[in-house]
Amino acid sequence: MAFVRLRALLPRRRTRALPSPAARGELVAEVRGLRVALGGRTVLDGVGIGVRAGEVLALVGPNGAGKSTLLAALAADLAPSAGEVRIGGRPAGDWAACELALRRAVLPQAAALSFPFPVAEVVRMGRAPWAGTGREDEDEAAVALAMAATEVEAFAGRPFSALSGGERARVALARVLAQRTGLLLLDEPTAALDLRHQELVLRVCRERAAAGDAVVVVLHDLGLAAAHADRVAVLHGGRIAADGPPSEVLDAEVLSRVYRQPVEVFPHPRTGVPLVVPIRTAPSPKPDNSPSLTGP
Repeated sequence: MAFVRLRALLPRRRTRALPSPAARGELVAEVRGLRVALGGRTVLDGVGIGVRAGEVLALVGPNGAGKSTLLAALAADLAPSAGEVRIGGRPAGDWAACELALRRAVLPQAAALSFPFPVAEVVRMGRAPWAGTGREDEDEAAVALAMAATEVEAFAGRPFSALSGGERARVALARVLAQRTGLLLLDEPTAALDLRHQELVLRVCRERAAAGDAVVVVLHDLGLAAAHADRVAVLHGGRIAADGPPSEVLDAEVLSRVYRQPVEVFPHPRTGVPLVVPIRTAPSPKPDNSPSLTGP
């Protein structure tokens, strides 16, 4: 009886419309003529790009090229100076915050919490947008699957603040996965990770795309982009210098110009995936009479 009275005090499920899965290839988000100025500097200028269901889109480019700014604009977390951002076929500004959170999940570069929440509770925070909807019954399953996918179950009860940087990054990704939206926007999710977990994160991205989600990921590692992305957009000077399949976009001339570092690109001998290697000058032979750093 007490349980029945308690249920009566809880808020009723809201009747807001829930998003339907997008068809593979359908445009999930896009920017048109995007211009963003920050601190008096134009960071993005005239950018246009679309994100489609069922694909992994990697944003690459040198530091300061505008990758994270473009991701924030796609998430509708950053208002553009000019141009338009559309999510789910509507201008981003037409969505209420609670509706937007049902349609896109965002992983920022750094994850910080002021209180020592246990890892499992941090992941469960990703389910907050679904509270009071017909899909809140999925909470426990969503949290468990997200933690398994990112291999964080072993420290589910540990405080988030006690984790290493790489462990925090994986927990933050688990939170995003638990949110279960059709658009995932990930800003440098592999930056703090070791080799094994870099591959794990990108495999998760591929799995989400295979399930029909649209995934946009900012990467610095061109090898990861080549191996795991369906499309690569190269940003340079606030514009998109190239956009297309990795085999076409990861071009030695384009990358050498954009990164201001000579590179060579050749196919992996087994997989054919493009490999990008900096061209390095061979060190000069040490003269016989030069001092040795290692002693005689």
